[in-house]
Amino acid sequence: MSSSPSNNSIPSVQFPPDPVFPFTNPNTTTTPSQPSIIGPFSPPPLTIESSDDRRLGRAALIILITGVVLGATLVLIGVCIFVCFYKIKKKKKKKMRRDAEVAINGGDSLDPKGNNNLQQCNQQSSSSEIGQNLFTYEDLSRATSDFSDSNLIGQGGFGYVHRGVLIDGTEVAIKQLKAGSGQGEREFQAEIQTISRVHHRHLVSLLGYCITGSQRLLVYEFVPNKTLEFHLHEKGRPVMEWTKRMKIALGAAKGLSYLHEDCKPKTIHRDVKAANILIDHSYEAKLADFGLARSSLDTDTHVSTRIMGTFGYLAPEYASSGKLTDKSDVFSFGVVLLELITGRRPVDNSQPFADDDCIVDWAKPLMIQALNDGSFDGLVDPRLEDKFDISEMTRMVACAAASVRHSAKRRPKMSQIVRAFEGNISLDDLTEGSAPGHSTIYSLDGSSDYSSTQYKEDLKKFKKMAYESQTFGSSECSGLTSDNGQNPSGSSSITEGNRTTQEIEPEKKANEIL
Repeated sequence: MSSSPSNNSIPSVQFPPDPVFPFTNPNTTTTPSQPSIIGPFSPPPLTIESSDDRRLGRAALIILITGVVLGATLVLIGVCIFVCFYKIKKKKKKKMRRDAEVAINGGDSLDPKGNNNLQQCNQQSSSSEIGQNLFTYEDLSRATSDFSDSNLIGQGGFGYVHRGVLIDGTEVAIKQLKAGSGQGEREFQAEIQTISRVHHRHLVSLLGYCITGSQRLLVYEFVPNKTLEFHLHEKGRPVMEWTKRMKIALGAAKGLSYLHEDCKPKTIHRDVKAANILIDHSYEAKLADFGLARSSLDTDTHVSTRIMGTFGYLAPEYASSGKLTDKSDVFSFGVVLLELITGRRPVDNSQPFADDDCIVDWAKPLMIQALNDGSFDGLVDPRLEDKFDISEMTRMVACAAASVRHSAKRRPKMSQIVRAFEGNISLDDLTEGSAPGHSTIYSLDGSSDYSSTQYKEDLKKFKKMAYESQTFGSSECSGLTSDNGQNPSGSSSITEGNRTTQEIEPEKKANEIL
């Protein structure tokens, strides 16, 4: 019988074996460790810097610092030079701007009594453009090869016109004012004041100007195909086709309509004539030469000025009293239409009109006949050989007849003429039911009569004054520009062609003569 263990006996505990360490167990063979992938680490060898290396490093550092200081100094000098030149240029530009303001706004008043509102309007409009289109004299001298004779395309009493090419390749016409020309100075001011604020496809564009000391120059777009006068009247030229004449008339009418009715303030050109209508290669018309232009507020009934313009184109009320309105331009435009219709100059010694008439009085009975029975015999340019559209010719004759009425109030607006050319208005509305030439009252208020006969006598006096005067480019004269057909008046201001301008000093004031 086996005996069971006693309950008081303590069971034995099995302890885990002691860990075996290679370095503690002498019987264990130590396996050499595998070499590291990185390789055995060994501290860098100790180097001792030599005195030569120290000297080289110091020299390199000195060279580096010197280069940085020298470069910074050069950059600083460059910045200083740039700032100096910029300030000098800015100061020069500011002076040019001040000179421009003085030259442009310091001219004679548009109204002898002084219209402050109008002057302020002109000053604001011109001042806004000042500095935007200023050229230096050197710029323009370079553009014209020092104003060489080979680039001379026109001249007049005011100075010379040269063709030039700007640095960007733009072809321009540069009008150079003769130093000391008082009339030229006034025309310069008028052109800047007018063209700087008008923009229209049928008005020549002013690209800029130059005011340096006594030098005054105007820079225009170059219009290459000369003038209406050249194409109509120059000897040896082929006959201008009727379609081209109609296109030119419509374009010029649109330009004048813009000046009179869409421009603020209203602008009166005062020298509308064939020589001031430029033509491009597409025979689009551009009205040019604003040297005599005047501005007028809508509240003004007229602008009183010295009598200036071109003989043969002057409206009767302006020629007799100096009272200028937009209807004065309408009369002058009517004379241009007569040139397009007849192919004749307003005044032509080679083909004098009967009884020494002007073209207006000569054409009036012929226009009445044409509008009444449709017969254009004796009126239309015989060189056309009846190659024209009868409807278009009728419209142009009606516009011409209405435009050259002696009554300024009864002349149509330029916008009406444009609509008549385009066939958008009845010719009865244009003529107001009266036959051309039957109006004898010219005055704006209807208080005085001015007959066709009296107008003819007055024109004879002006003509005599123009022929007797031999003064060209007078500095302080006021009067008429002679355009007698002997010296064709090409548009010297913009395009090719010579222009001879006679400035007339009347022996008495116009209202004392007439």
